[in-house]
Amino acid sequence: MDNCESLLRKALLLKPQDRSLLIDGLMRSLDEPNREIDAIWAEEAEKRLRAHSEGKTVGVSYEEVFGEKL
Repeated sequence: MDNCESLLRKALLLKPQDRSLLIDGLMRSLDEPNREIDAIWAEEAEKRLRAHSEGKTVGVSYEEVFGEKL
């Protein structure tokens, strides 16, 4: 945690434009896709689609799920 606090203190000494660039870079790093998780979800989606196509699952309407009528 000391490293984070030290980095924050240093970052606060930067010019506003440089702080903005730093923030943008950090935010973009959080939005990077995780290829491993994406692959797991893609496999799960294929599995669910295959099960539905084979008639192993039954669809549920929006109204049934949310108890509302459109």
